Amino acid sequence: MDSSKKNKQLESIRHSAEHILTQAMQRLYPDKFIMAMGPAIDTGFYFDFETINDFKVSENDFPEIEKEMTKIVKESLPITKEEISLDEAKKLFKNNPYKLEWLESIKNRKEKITIYKTGDEFIDLCSGPHLDNTKNIPAFKLLSVAGAYWHGDENNKMLTRIYGTAFENSKELRKYLNNLEEAKKRNHKKIGKELDLFCFSDLVGPGLPMFTPKGTIIIEELKKHIENVCRAYGFEKVMTPHLSKIKLYEISGHAKKFGQELFHVTSSRNHDLVLKPVQCPHQTQIYASQLRSYRDLPIRYMESEKQYRAEKGGEVGGLNRVYAITVEDGHSFCRVDQVKEEVINMVKIIKEFYTALGLWGSHWVSLSLRDYDHPEKYIGESKDWDTCEQMLEEIAKEMNLDAKKCEGEAALYGPKLDFMFKDALGNEIQIPTVQLDFATPKKFDLKYTDKDGSEKAPVMVHRAVLGSYERFLALIIEHFAGAFPIWLSPIQVKIVPISDKHLDYAQKIEKELKDQNVRVEIDNKSETMQNKIRNATTQKIPYILILGDKEVASSDQQVSVRQRDGQNIGTMPIKDFIKKVSQQISKKSLSLIK
Repeated sequence: MDSSKKNKQLESIRHSAEHILTQAMQRLYPDKFIMAMGPAIDTGFYFDFETINDFKVSENDFPEIEKEMTKIVKESLPITKEEISLDEAKKLFKNNPYKLEWLESIKNRKEKITIYKTGDEFIDLCSGPHLDNTKNIPAFKLLSVAGAYWHGDENNKMLTRIYGTAFENSKELRKYLNNLEEAKKRNHKKIGKELDLFCFSDLVGPGLPMFTPKGTIIIEELKKHIENVCRAYGFEKVMTPHLSKIKLYEISGHAKKFGQELFHVTSSRNHDLVLKPVQCPHQTQIYASQLRSYRDLPIRYMESEKQYRAEKGGEVGGLNRVYAITVEDGHSFCRVDQVKEEVINMVKIIKEFYTALGLWGSHWVSLSLRDYDHPEKYIGESKDWDTCEQMLEEIAKEMNLDAKKCEGEAALYGPKLDFMFKDALGNEIQIPTVQLDFATPKKFDLKYTDKDGSEKAPVMVHRAVLGSYERFLALIIEHFAGAFPIWLSPIQVKIVPISDKHLDYAQKIEKELKDQNVRVEIDNKSETMQNKIRNATTQKIPYILILGDKEVASSDQQVSVRQRDGQNIGTMPIKDFIKKVSQQISKKSLSLIK
């Protein structure tokens, strides 16, 4: 079965499982809830409902509900589709305000009204798809209970949501459930708190993470690495303000694109500004600040600054979806004949950066093109789009990227190469991207003087290597389960003196390490050596140096070395240890001392 058919089959299974969940609840809890909606989603399905008379459902009720669902599956009930009129539908769902609202939206869209029946007992307003019989649902599991606003709008009523999943066989279900357990262990919110990397405050507000000294070290190391890589390809660092007149984004098209996601800032002195949702328009104005010649191009800017988007409150959580986003961004302003080289260099930057994290190779590339049926979704001229798409396709072939054409995935202003990586659990995530843009420079009337004295608009090539630091930190926390490579580890070495009489020697060793720019801490708490080692291991610090009488008495400053995985490396002179660790840091090694 090809992937599209498989996905359709899985959608049918999951959507049918949701109907069976609702039917089981109607049997078990009649007149205690009102159906709202229940679609199939990428990971399974969910069912939203309004409770009546203080009725509540918890995960403790799942065994009973699943037992009833299994009973319905074994009853082999036919699932049938029927098209009905609006009047018939209104009579059928006259006591359900949620279904009546859906009916109005269906009427406004001038779509057909369809219902699905499961046996003679259960009916729901639904467009499908579904299986033809309950017996064809082989493996399902209820997962969790949560609150959800109707239509995701916090101004609407809070409903109860049950999440579940279903698969084509029990083997795939078990694999998914095992992955969920692993995901809980690797959850960036859990590990971030345990390792003291970031925090949130009710006084500051949701969606506004604050990074502790340890979390900031990781972000700064990532910044240094990406900036060093980009400088080698001619990028120069710039800084732009967090505010702008809205006119900037009206010209670029972002005001329309982001709409309600814009944060508006006013003051008693009649300021009316917006927080920047993107950095590209600001950087066009740096380019526009001077006259440019063809000899000046390409001009390459890079910037790591905050951007702001007013996401829906219900969608904000952890580091993956926030209001304040620290984005690593880069743009090249170049001539048409320079585009290929610019894109090729940006792909090389992406490869170099992800190789250092051991992620290169576990990816595929999307050649993201416009939606040819809906050109109104994009800005710019059709001929420029044709040129851009052809260029990217040629580059993808020349670099053997094996890019897959994905129509409708282009950016507002142009086509792009998107790099799709797999996280620690095998889920796909898109972060790096290279995008061609003929439209934005023209919108801002950017010019350069060509060889013949004529004025021409430059091409703008956008690139993001790690995207936002918040989302990227979440990714690598979960990828490494908090055990970062030594170059990223907030504390690279923990010194454990066995007793207070070894503290002076520990401080001497600490200075030796600090002099070589190794991040080090001494554990001088009044605890046993075993507890100190355990604490260092829990904090996933790469190396633990244990110092006792033998090390203090050594003539060449010996240290006893252990790794966070419990491996005992043995005793060695501190100068040898520093040499090995410094090499690992400079080479961005993914492994520890062998």
